[in-house]
Amino acid sequence: MNYQKYLDLALAFIQKNTANVIVAILILIIGLWLSKIIVNLTKKLLAKRGVDVTLQKFIGDLLSWTLKILVFITAISQVGIETTSFIAILGAAGLAVGLALQGALANFAGGALIMIFKPFKVGDLIEAQGEIGVVKEIQIFVTKLNSPQNKLVIIPNGILSNGNIINYTEEGKLRVDLTFGVGYDEDIKKTKDVLMQVMLSNKDVLKDPAPSVNVSELADSSVNFAVRPWATPENYWNVYFSVIEETKLALDKAGIEIPYPHQVEIKK
Repeated sequence: MNYQKYLDLALAFIQKNTANVIVAILILIIGLWLSKIIVNLTKKLLAKRGVDVTLQKFIGDLLSWTLKILVFITAISQVGIETTSFIAILGAAGLAVGLALQGALANFAGGALIMIFKPFKVGDLIEAQGEIGVVKEIQIFVTKLNSPQNKLVIIPNGILSNGNIINYTEEGKLRVDLTFGVGYDEDIKKTKDVLMQVMLSNKDVLKDPAPSVNVSELADSSVNFAVRPWATPENYWNVYFSVIEETKLALDKAGIEIPYPHQVEIKK
């Protein structure tokens, strides 16, 4: 291979386009320097806003490569090299990669939205996509939950960010909805006092908001009471189960009947 020939051509090109080559070199030097500053400022801004470290690095790297490509294209166009075909090739390659990674990109975008807008955080109890659990980890592509049965639930961030999310932890207090029925012959005021006392004596039931007891329905065989204690998210199930158990014991002690089907034996 005749390297001298190509070297002579390169020197001739540089001599003919000296000014443009100098400008192109300056564009490269200044452009790369400015790119580095922009990337560092972006990372600092993301860190200040509390964006996840993994997302900070990904966005920083993506921005860095994008700016470098733009600087390179600007520099080579300065010396008269045709960039149209080059840009077309990059666009086609980007489109092909985008189509191949469509699902992954959707999950990445969903993860970015979750980390930026923070509809929930690690440790929150949430319900989404038909699943309920405590958030264990928020990754770029998926979010991991621990279910009440201690099962690991993995939800892609794409569908998670586009669906309804119920955050049970955000407000710090949850209402426990319970219903108890007593016989029609029982005293309503006495029953309400017994039910209220059960909640007031339960250490896990919050005093603010105050618990409430109201007649909710006159059913076929019972008068139903809506019992509404409040609890912190971590004590929700403790309150749920303990109030049910303590209510049964308290109603029995007060002589208040809870209706249930009776089987009567008919003697022949």
